[in-house]
Amino acid sequence: MKRRDFVRTAGGATAAVAASAGATGTAAAQEVEPDWPSGASGGNVGSYTDARGQDEVTISVGAGSSGLAFDPTLVWVDEGTTIVWEWTGNGGAHNVQTVDDGGPAALDSGDPVDEEGYTYEYEASGEDAGITHYHCVPHTATGMHGGIAVGEDIATVEVGGANTGWPEDIAHVGVPLHAHWVGISAILGIGLTFVFTFYMLKYGESAHTGHGGAR
Repeated sequence: MKRRDFVRTAGGATAAVAASAGATGTAAAQEVEPDWPSGASGGNVGSYTDARGQDEVTISVGAGSSGLAFDPTLVWVDEGTTIVWEWTGNGGAHNVQTVDDGGPAALDSGDPVDEEGYTYEYEASGEDAGITHYHCVPHTATGMHGGIAVGEDIATVEVGGANTGWPEDIAHVGVPLHAHWVGISAILGIGLTFVFTFYMLKYGESAHTGHGGAR
């Protein structure tokens, strides 16, 4: 490889490493979501809606391919928001009921029904602040579970960021742990580029390249 070609390639590699580090940092942005109990977050479909700021939100009852789910499965609302569960008519007879010790909201739509268009409304209040896990009683064993979070004073977790594979408490040094590894990788890449560039400039071209033909 000729010196000028090597320098050009090395410069491109350095820029690529820097760009990769920047892109990774952007992708690592995180969002906050309620810390749902496993029973609620493991519900069929598993969809989530942040409905804060909305006066009303609708949840389908009998959603999914088999009609055995709530959709959205998990909803975060403000105090004063009206939550409307609307039956699709699929999956048999359903109801909405807070599981035993499932949280502050006393959800109870009554006996299971299978009528399409049937609705159950519940207005979230300050007494419901927190996270409530509910289910369809006839289909609780099949995974027909859901959750509602009310208000701002609830436990939350960060989601959507890069998975570092390390426990979160290791990163208690001011910035997320994944950013450290990105920075180290970038520094190593740039350092190696300069080392090889110096080597080629000092010792010249290889005796086996750049002659344009077999010997």
